[in-house]
Amino acid sequence: MNTEKNRIMRLLFWESTIKCNLTCAHCRRVEGDDAAPSDMATDQAMDMIDQLAALGKEQGFMPVFVFSGGEPLCRDDIFELIKHARKKELQLALASNGTLIDSTVAEKIKDAGIQRVSISLDGATSDIHNKLRQLEGSFEGAIEGIGHLKKAGVPFQINVTITRHNAHQLDDVFALAKQLGAVAVHLFMLVPVGCGEEFAEEDMLSADEYEKMMELIAALEVSQDLQIKVTCGPHYERVVRQAGLRKQPHMADMPEAACPHGHGKGGHPGGKPMHSSKGCLAGVSVIFVGHQGDVFPCGYLPVNCGNILQTPLADIWNNNTDLANMRDTSKLTGKCGICEYRNLCGGCRARAFSVKGDYMAEEPFCDYLPQTNK
Repeated sequence: MNTEKNRIMRLLFWESTIKCNLTCAHCRRVEGDDAAPSDMATDQAMDMIDQLAALGKEQGFMPVFVFSGGEPLCRDDIFELIKHARKKELQLALASNGTLIDSTVAEKIKDAGIQRVSISLDGATSDIHNKLRQLEGSFEGAIEGIGHLKKAGVPFQINVTITRHNAHQLDDVFALAKQLGAVAVHLFMLVPVGCGEEFAEEDMLSADEYEKMMELIAALEVSQDLQIKVTCGPHYERVVRQAGLRKQPHMADMPEAACPHGHGKGGHPGGKPMHSSKGCLAGVSVIFVGHQGDVFPCGYLPVNCGNILQTPLADIWNNNTDLANMRDTSKLTGKCGICEYRNLCGGCRARAFSVKGDYMAEEPFCDYLPQTNK
């Protein structure tokens, strides 16, 4: 794999605020709303946006900028920041739980320039979703918010975190997404960090169950009109190839020059496909900026790579040692290090860190046995 430090940043997730109106059982955040005063100030956020836009121009590709959280709609200046990012020609997405979106907010989202909104639904029924979100009525609130987005003409996708609580509802989730008018479904394989660390073992899929879930998703992808993307499940690309399933040539099979600029099979705010050289993109083409400016390879991997309030974003992206390590699959250890799919998959570095304490260790939730020692 190419290990040069200067890589194209394709997507930046920003934890715009630690504040949230929900307390989800599987959330990655560990701080509460009382930490919200330490959120980046408006001028600091503006400067980060400027730095990202400058990096985009330098690399010849404008990254997707995702306003995440917490719940980004809890931030008072969120639409001011979105409009600033739009002026800088960044591609914009908003990640929300949907419960704060009424008709007025939906129109503001549209007018501000958001190209796609992701709404989290952790089940096709209120009992499953509300249990994980730990708030009665959150399912109904999210569905209502989706309705306002649809009426306003804002494209939206459904994000689902897969656990044993909702794994049996996969078909129903797709049916609901179609009924609601979603353009995509993103399936997140749970990473045990933040509040997710408190999940009991019986709540999480085993390695064998992960494998079977990947096979089921791969089969469903062929028959679905919806765009489907598996996140935090890098071995999905191996499963797809082993099964010989794919509705269309995947961007990972194409040379970079031939790929349209986008972010995710269904993940690009404008709906374009994504070029991906491997399953786990943490630090490779994706980065996460916390609410205080700390930079991490992804939102699930608590390896601090610097702080943009102290070090320019481009310097962190191009020169950080941990990020360089994650781009070099020859440094993977355990069975990931000898796997013939290591350049395609790479294993989830966050799950390796959470279980082994080493982000270059083997993926602990992969049931595959490598067929080569090369």
